[in-house]
Amino acid sequence: MKFGREFVLQMLPEWKEAYIDYKNLKTLLKEILKLKRKEEQKTSPRALKRDITLYRAFSGLNQRYSDFKNPKGDIEDQFIVVNAVNGEDSNMNYETKFLMPFEELSEYEITFFTRLDYEFNKVDKFYRDKAKEVMNEAVSLNKQMDALIALRIKVENPNFDSSGAVRDLAADVANLATPTVSSPSSPRIPDREHLVVIQEMELSNGEDLEESNEAVDVCNSNVIGKNPNTYRPAPLEILEYVTINNTLETPTSTIKAVLKDSKSKELKFSKKELKKVEEQLKQVFIEFYLKLRLLKRYSFMNLLAVSKVMKKYDKITSRGASRSYLKAVDNSYLGSSDEITMLLERVEATFIKHFSNSNRRKGMKSLRPRAKKGKHKTTFFLGFFSGYTMALLVTLVLIINFRNLMNKEGSIQYMENIFPLYRQARTSLKLLFFFSQSNSLFAYIILHLLMYAVNIFFWKRYRVNYRFIFGFKQETELGYREVFLVSVGLALLSLASVLANLDMEMDPRTKSYQKFTELVPLGLVTLVLAITLCPFNIIYRSSRLFLIKSIFRCICAPLYKVTLIDFFLADQLTSQVQAIRSLEFYICYYGWGDFTKRHNNCRSSTIYNSFYFIVAVLPYWSRFLQCLRRLLEEKDVTHAYNGLKYLLTIIAVIMRTTYDLKKGMGWRVLAAVSSAIAAFMSTYWDIVKDWGLLQRHSKNPWLRDKLLISHTSVYFAAMVLNIILRLAWLQSVLNFHVPFLHRTALTTIVACLEIFRRGMWNFFRLENEHLNNVGKFRAFKSVPLPFNYYDEDDNKDE
Repeated sequence: MKFGREFVLQMLPEWKEAYIDYKNLKTLLKEILKLKRKEEQKTSPRALKRDITLYRAFSGLNQRYSDFKNPKGDIEDQFIVVNAVNGEDSNMNYETKFLMPFEELSEYEITFFTRLDYEFNKVDKFYRDKAKEVMNEAVSLNKQMDALIALRIKVENPNFDSSGAVRDLAADVANLATPTVSSPSSPRIPDREHLVVIQEMELSNGEDLEESNEAVDVCNSNVIGKNPNTYRPAPLEILEYVTINNTLETPTSTIKAVLKDSKSKELKFSKKELKKVEEQLKQVFIEFYLKLRLLKRYSFMNLLAVSKVMKKYDKITSRGASRSYLKAVDNSYLGSSDEITMLLERVEATFIKHFSNSNRRKGMKSLRPRAKKGKHKTTFFLGFFSGYTMALLVTLVLIINFRNLMNKEGSIQYMENIFPLYRQARTSLKLLFFFSQSNSLFAYIILHLLMYAVNIFFWKRYRVNYRFIFGFKQETELGYREVFLVSVGLALLSLASVLANLDMEMDPRTKSYQKFTELVPLGLVTLVLAITLCPFNIIYRSSRLFLIKSIFRCICAPLYKVTLIDFFLADQLTSQVQAIRSLEFYICYYGWGDFTKRHNNCRSSTIYNSFYFIVAVLPYWSRFLQCLRRLLEEKDVTHAYNGLKYLLTIIAVIMRTTYDLKKGMGWRVLAAVSSAIAAFMSTYWDIVKDWGLLQRHSKNPWLRDKLLISHTSVYFAAMVLNIILRLAWLQSVLNFHVPFLHRTALTTIVACLEIFRRGMWNFFRLENEHLNNVGKFRAFKSVPLPFNYYDEDDNKDE
């Protein structure tokens, strides 16, 4: 693989703008090569001649003493000099000066070095800023680990003598602080000089610190330097000056915050609290270690890119400029700083000892999760299930047509009762009203899973970092093959149950067992729910648990802190209203209906009609509450407008449902007006806010400045299609009549179109989110710290 391709693949998408523009530099080198070849064609005769360098005296195979004595070469052999000058924010900028007249240089060469200086200074500054950030984070983690060790001692052994063994525990933690960064002030502990217990700190790698930097890190009385006999207060006293950080991420913490219960932040010294703090701080360390690794890879890839570019320049021009330039690169902060490497080692040692019980293999497995590898069995079962699904679908169509089930007695009754259980549609080509024959609940879910698999494929195709945006773990996230496998597996189960139900319905020998026949759809639902809630490690357990937790957080809105995955999933549920109503029909049909006679009175039941409203409104209500929660926390008026959009949609759904149940011209007018307003508001929000399009002054007219898809026509087509599909749900109000389709089948088609629209919305919504993260260089998950120091709370109040 060529380096240019590898360089792009190794890029962190959110930092793409901060990398060296290797492609542009290569383009300039190609222009230099073209110019050189043109000049050679003009000056050199057609006959082949040897290069003039081949006539030089032979220098021998061994390097001469003068080469060792003067490795830089003579000043006459140097082509450029790279000077370091002070730039903005006291950062060093590097400028290239030529040691030969400009007349002998081409315009492309001057442009090349100007561009190279700009790119390298950009990378060096970005790396310096990020390194400063992680060093400050290391100091903060140092203080967090002090509090954790003290809490661990207090919980596990309250009578423990802190004067001796505590110093060994805290010694590892001290290594997190680097000698090049001044940490913020430590908590204000009164009368420090009167503390009875003063522990002695020993730095395990004090010699390394001396070699790397002789500076000291002063944190009030916490002094970490090259002297191994430095002192700091015993960690147990820290517990008097720290509180648990109330992140408002659980219903309990949210309710306590609303009630202003100050005790919710106090330490209780319980094992449950200790375990919670350890898990939270463990995640902080894992994210911090990932950041360090990516920062180190960023440094390595950019240094390698500069080296490759300069070697290509030397090869093209034969000037020997790489030696001088690469020496300046090696002396820069990007090339000479080793703080990130040292900090990586310290984080590893601390994590292994304090979070993995000194088990290095276990600790490194948590810090460096392996990328999920594709399995051959996934591909095999994907093809196997897909083939069987198509075969069952063809069989179903043939049975419907050859047996002429459409015109048989009882088809209307089948349509009214079994149809919601096996959602069906037909076309003008006699595809009976049970076309897909998938359970209505599963038909919508299968289609949604297929759209999600397509989304994942295109997100990977256009390098959208959906794993980071959704917060998926590297080892457990599902790829598009796995999602597609789940969808076709579910389709296979649905079609098999449909054929079983249809076969028992037609076979005279089993027709008398009507009760058993009617229970087939219920058995399918029970089986799928059992697999979804199964606690055993089968069929992607981690993904199932992640989905269940996310749905629960959506239901409990606004008691949980709203993350992107929460409101993204709630948006998906708004497109599954018909599936939720089908689940309601299941409960009514098998709970209160006489399913043995294929009869139900659900539509005439007041309870059923009441829940018919509730289940349709629930997804929109959840999103409305999430918008209110974000409005209160972020103080952004945009969330108020977004909440208003969902409130208008709730009103429209209520009006449409009322008209569907009661009819009447008055309800129809109210339903039409409210639906039109909600559709207009939702369409505008989809295109302008969620997708970030229709920007008048953007580089791409009426789109946005940054686009992942090169063909701009795709975006315009998506906007038009989104408008059409948004208006499709008005069919229930406008009473569209299709002669060859049952009214319920038409509702099913519209519901499927809404799922298709949602799948299209998913791609552009996440593309916009990804580009926003890229613009802010936001590439890491923010994990709240478990402890707060009193001085930090005071500073926030001030």
